[in-house]
Parts: sequence; structure tokens; C-alpha cells
Amino acid sequence: MATGPTYRVGYRRKRDGQTNYKSRLKTLKSGLTRLVIRPSNKHIKAQLVSYEENGDLIVAAATSSELKKHGWAHATGNLPAAYLTGLLCGIRGKQKGVKDAILDFGMNTSVKGSRIYAALKGAVDGGLSISHDPKMLPDDGRLKGSHIASYKEKFKSMEADFSKTKTAIENDLKKKA
Repeated sequence: MATGPTYRVGYRRKRDGQTNYKSRLKTLKSGLTRLVIRPSNKHIKAQLVSYEENGDLIVAAATSSELKKHGWAHATGNLPAAYLTGLLCGIRGKQKGVKDAILDFGMNTSVKGSRIYAALKGAVDGGLSISHDPKMLPDDGRLKGSHIASYKEKFKSMEADFSKTKTAIENDLKKKA
């Protein structure tokens, strides 16, 4: 590491790869409320954040763990849960008077059809005006979870094969004993 009287240590969040200050400044200069989407392995968090001099102000927020209160009985980290979380955040933001927003997905990589864009679609369907490329949004079948349902059907047939194989192995072990 460089030393000396002219060496200046960079910001910790930049060094740790947590904040891209150039893109943050660009979004703040727009003057719009930011739709901040942060996915984790198990949950999705969506927040509408407006800039204040004393610190950011969260106008509306929603997490995928809240979906269980609304009757969602499935996983909270998948694409349909991300869409519903964005929808919930969009509706709450609309009720608080937010009309326009800009997408802020932080240091996450932009991937076509990802959970980030599913949450964006939910916020747009919730009534917010957010500029985006429609090609990046996931298709309606994936938002409704049809890809998960087809996998589940495949899994049921695999489950039957598993049971047959397990029974055959148990019978073979009984014959040898």
C-alpha cells in the first residue's frame, strides 16, 4: 500500500466494493425518487428512497417476507415473489404520492429477466412511472411461476422413480441378507 504525505485513502465503501459513487451521483442528480431493489438468496427488498441533505428518506418499503401476511405460501426469494414485492412497494409509494422513480440496483449485475427486473415490473404495474427497457423484463409466464410449476411436475415424476428405485434397492438388500 502506498504511503507518504500525499497519499489519500479512498472511501471504505468504495474499497469494499459496496458503493459505486459515480452511478450514485448520477441517480441523485436526476432528482427523482429511487426504487432501490436488493435481492438476497431468500428474500427481496424494495424501497422508494428520496434524497435529503441529512440523509436518505425511505418513502415506502416492502420485503418479500411480508407476502406471507397477504396469503403467499411459497418461497420468498424467487421471481414471482420479487414481482409481488415490487407491486406492494409500488402501491405503497403511489399512496404516499410518488409518481416517478428511477431504478437503483446498486452493485448487482444487470441480467435480463432477473429478480431485479421482476420487482421493477411489479412497481410499474403498481402505478409508478419508471423508465426502463421492456426487453429486460421477464415474461408473464415466469412472473406467474409457470416455470416453477413445470419443474414441480417434473419433480413429481422423479419422485415416483425415486420411490421405485428405493424399493428395488431395499428388496435387493433383503434378498442378500
